[in-house]
Amino acid sequence: MKYFDELKRAMTFLSQDPRTIFIGQAVAVAGTAMTNTLTDVPRDRLLELPVAEEMQMGMTTGMALTGLVPISIFPRLNFLLCAIGQLVNHLDKIQVMSNSGFKTKAIIRTGIGSERPLHPQHQHVGDFTGALRSMCKTIEVIRLEEPKDIFPAYELALLRDDGRSTIVVEYGDYYGEK
Repeated sequence: MKYFDELKRAMTFLSQDPRTIFIGQAVAVAGTAMTNTLTDVPRDRLLELPVAEEMQMGMTTGMALTGLVPISIFPRLNFLLCAIGQLVNHLDKIQVMSNSGFKTKAIIRTGIGSERPLHPQHQHVGDFTGALRSMCKTIEVIRLEEPKDIFPAYELALLRDDGRSTIVVEYGDYYGEK
């Protein structure tokens, strides 16, 4: 399978679970390459948000606390940086701060921006996976290097029962290259 096709298959799989909701920018309206992977997701499962990354991560945490499994989409890792306080100090620490009283599960979908065929400049192509791994103590960070990695990563993120959230990092260049 192709990288893009596997992403689309994974998003369709996630949407079949009644607990999931997809939130972020360009989830219900066109705007990024990630939008195209959501075409088979029912429209009522897509919650379009303004560009307000910190608010989005706060909503992600709140939804996870209610038992939903939000798939919170930040099209670029550079944009996820704007939500880092909510991610590191709240979503990542809920289980620890509550003595395992709360075990939230959220899926953070993000990507390293595509540089080919046109470089969008440096504020769109950052790879901060190493920094995220060092800051997050309970959230697992998975990089999707190959098409074969995609479905198992998203399946693990949804079906895991350890109360952990997952950050899944895609490569924009691979949408059309692999």
